[in-house]
Amino acid sequence: MLKGILILTIFYVNFALAAVGIPSIPNPVKIFNDSVAEIIDPPGTAALNIIVSNLSSLKELRKKNIASIKNIEHLIKVKLLPNIAIDISTELALKKHWDKLNLQQKLIFQAYIVQSLIKDYAGMLGSYDKLDSVEVSVDPKIKRKDNKAIVKLIIRLGDNPKPINVSLKMIRSDQWRAYDLIFSGVSLIKNYRAQFNSHIKRKGIESLVNKVSNKIK
Repeated sequence: MLKGILILTIFYVNFALAAVGIPSIPNPVKIFNDSVAEIIDPPGTAALNIIVSNLSSLKELRKKNIASIKNIEHLIKVKLLPNIAIDISTELALKKHWDKLNLQQKLIFQAYIVQSLIKDYAGMLGSYDKLDSVEVSVDPKIKRKDNKAIVKLIIRLGDNPKPINVSLKMIRSDQWRAYDLIFSGVSLIKNYRAQFNSHIKRKGIESLVNKVSNKIK
């Protein structure tokens, strides 16, 4: 019963927000706040904080010899997931199939993307060695369009002469959040999309929904 009420509530909120036909008047306070936010919270700084915060926490886990997969996954849930735009990530992963899903199915896929991101990010963070000396910098050539940005980060670990390049695709609403990560030239969201499309092509979208439902259970 509670689940049904929750779903209906989310549905009606989304429906209300999607209403069109009423012209909007620019809010001068919001414009001012957006311009201030752009100064005090640019995408490059936000992306840098996300990466540095997670690497610093991982370094502490390693230092205390408690960097188990379980603890790294907990780190990601606490430090990383609040900075991920899960709704955008999920819609992009499904892309042309997104509008074919009902609300409950969309929520199922969001839960699956969360679960997958935790696993994938844990694998990436777990592969980082030599955290005693880590340097993270932002490529000044940040690609911007409206409220979106692509930020390239250069990570140098220890005395390894070859840096690790990570790009975060960012979007800003109340704050900058990442909706995709490109690691070693591979986009996580495009990777999910390729897996989804392959299954849908072979067995259909209903089969994919059932498969995803079973996995998150």
